[in-house]
Amino acid sequence: MKTMLRAFYAKPLVIYLITAVLALTAFSGPAEAMFVKAEPHQGISHSPAVSTGRTADLARIQVTLESKVVQQKLMDYGLTPEETMARINNLSDEQIHKLAANTDALQAGGDGIGLLVGVVVLAILVVVLIYLLQGRIEIKSK
Repeated sequence: MKTMLRAFYAKPLVIYLITAVLALTAFSGPAEAMFVKAEPHQGISHSPAVSTGRTADLARIQVTLESKVVQQKLMDYGLTPEETMARINNLSDEQIHKLAANTDALQAGGDGIGLLVGVVVLAILVVVLIYLLQGRIEIKSK
């Protein structure tokens, strides 16, 4: 172990790893969210096609709002299910359609790309470390 710490690459490797970790953690942006003002819709055409599309979109939104995670988040923000539906009913057809399209893309745990990138970076670091040590990794028990 002592010979590994005295190796010519130990100090640059430690400096590189510390720099990499600091760079990855220091530049992450804050997560921000806010409510969008729901304005009453005006000039709605009551054609059957628009009504059917709005009904289908409202049904998709309703399914998403029935999720316990979404309900809990809304309750944390101080919105009851009735208030939420009242606000949604005041949205225009275009806003309803955008909201329904966005709820289709909603995933509870994220998309997992960050985990995949982390695993790949970790695997690359292990391979580089083994290459630099030329397979001389020893684990001795006391």
